[in-house]
Amino acid sequence: MEAKKIILFDGVCNLCNGAVQFIIKRDKRSVFKFASLQSEIGKQLTKERGIDTELLDSIILIEPGIAYYSKSTAALEIMKSFGGIWNLTRLFTVLPEGFRDIVYDFIAKNRYKWFGKKDACMIPTPELQSRFLD
Repeated sequence: MEAKKIILFDGVCNLCNGAVQFIIKRDKRSVFKFASLQSEIGKQLTKERGIDTELLDSIILIEPGIAYYSKSTAALEIMKSFGGIWNLTRLFTVLPEGFRDIVYDFIAKNRYKWFGKKDACMIPTPELQSRFLD
């Protein structure tokens, strides 16, 4: 079986859950699998990579053979995989990662205030269950 890219996300964040739905709709080749940072598999994957989720408040993209991407770089790598018009997002890579991450961190810091928060992680529908790691 081909190794999949794994996206770890904040499972109680409405913005993050919306982003996952956005990605699923555009991931026509089923390149990605998903797990919340709060899940056991999410905790295991971050621990294996030495990621302290208390310090890294971010979406995390784990690619086979590559440790991981986080913050703006993870978002750009994910969008790049959609192809088509989304290839234009590569233009943002000319901006310094530090600058991109300042913008990313500002949104991440305010995401609960702006978009709300769930009491528990989202539960995928039966048809989407295969896209999520248990």
